[in-house]
Amino acid sequence: MKHYLESLVEGKSLQREDTHEIMLNIVGQKYTEQQIAALLMGIQMRGVTVDELLGLRDGLLETGKYIDLEGEETLDIVGTGGDGKNTFNISTCSAFVIAGAGYKVTKHGNGASTSVSGASNVLQLHGVKFSDDRDRLLRSLHEAGICYFHAPLFAYGMKFVGPTRKAIQVPTCFNLLGPLVNPCHPHYSLHGTANQSQLRLYTNIHQRIGDRFGVVTSYDGYDEISLTSGFKLVTNDFEKVFTPKDMGLNYVNPEDIYGGNTAEEAMHIFDSVLEGTSTEAQKNVILANAACGINVLNRYVSMEESIDMARESLDSGRALQAFKKFVEINS
Repeated sequence: MKHYLESLVEGKSLQREDTHEIMLNIVGQKYTEQQIAALLMGIQMRGVTVDELLGLRDGLLETGKYIDLEGEETLDIVGTGGDGKNTFNISTCSAFVIAGAGYKVTKHGNGASTSVSGASNVLQLHGVKFSDDRDRLLRSLHEAGICYFHAPLFAYGMKFVGPTRKAIQVPTCFNLLGPLVNPCHPHYSLHGTANQSQLRLYTNIHQRIGDRFGVVTSYDGYDEISLTSGFKLVTNDFEKVFTPKDMGLNYVNPEDIYGGNTAEEAMHIFDSVLEGTSTEAQKNVILANAACGINVLNRYVSMEESIDMARESLDSGRALQAFKKFVEINS
C-alpha cells in the first residue's frame, strides 16, 4: 500500500493490475481503514482513470458471486446515483416497462444513497425478499421477464470499504462501481451518469468491456433521462444529443419527477405509473428511459418505434403484469 500511495502522491495513475490487487487485499483485510481512506481520497482528488476503475471492478467480480443465466441476453438499466436530485424510482420502473415490452431485464441495484428510495427500497415495500438463489432468479426472469440482484448479496467486497466510505463522507470511485458489477455480466446495459465526465469515463469502460451499451446523462445533472433538459446518449453505434421534443415528448419541471420526502411517497408514484394513474410528466420520463433501453437492446428499431413499444407496454397493462408476477415469485 505504501508503494501505491507514493505513486498517487507523485501524481501517477495506478495500473489495472494494481487496483485489482488492491481490491483483493481489501477483501482479505490486509489494509487498515486509514490506508483505505488515504487511497480513496488520493484517487478522488485526481479523478479515477479507466484502468483504475476496471481493476477495482475485476477484483469485486472475482471476490463476488457470479450468476450463470444460461446464455440469456439481458439488459441492466441503472444510474450511478449521487446526482442529489431525489427523483422517484425511474430506472426501476423503466425496467418493468422494458420487461412488459417482451425483453429480458437483469436489474442490479441497492438501497438509497442520496435519494429517499433506491431500487431495493421500493421493491422491499412491495414485500419482495431478495435472493441469490439461481433457480429462483431464473424463474423470475423466464416468467416475469425480469430478475433483481440486490447488490450486497453478490458484491461481497463492498462491505469491506463501507465503514471507510461512510466515515469520509464524500463520493469516491466506489460510487461509480455499482452499475459495473452486475453478477450475471449482462450483454446489454443502459447506464445513467450524473455529468459529462462520468459519461466519457463509462463510455471508455464499456468499450473496453466489449458489451452492447448505452450511457446517458442529462445536461442539468440528472443521472438518467429527466426530460427537464436535453440529454446525451452514447452507444456502440452513435453519440447524439436529444431533446424531449426529439422523442415526441414534452419538457417537464424538476418538481414533476421529484420522489417525495419518504420511500412510501416514491412508491406511490412508482405504482401510479404502472397502474396508469400517474401524471403525464411522470409517465413520459419512464417512456423516455424505457425507450432508450429498448433501443440499446434492439438497434434496428428507431427511437420513435422504441417510444411506441414502451407506451404499448404501459398502456396495455403488460408492464404492470410483469411487476405483479415479479412480486409474486419473489415474495
